[in-house]
Amino acid sequence: MAVVEIYTSMWCPFCHRAKRLLNDKGVDFKEIDVGMNSKMREEMLDRSNGRYTVPQIFIDGLGIGGSDELSDLDNSGKLDSMLDL
Repeated sequence: MAVVEIYTSMWCPFCHRAKRLLNDKGVDFKEIDVGMNSKMREEMLDRSNGRYTVPQIFIDGLGIGGSDELSDLDNSGKLDSMLDL
């Protein structure tokens, strides 16, 4: 199975939506809360080429964007293969 990392903050509805989609697919993921952690937020900014909104989602190290992009990949049928499902 693919390695999935998701940068989130506690009160972000888009983060909850992305995590729900991944949970519904039975995908394990590493959640990194950047809400109160400036070091992790800087890491997210570096990895995402300056994108500052959460969630920022990475599949096997590839930044795919946020919740909308995750949903678009799922709707197009591409997400399952990226996740090795």
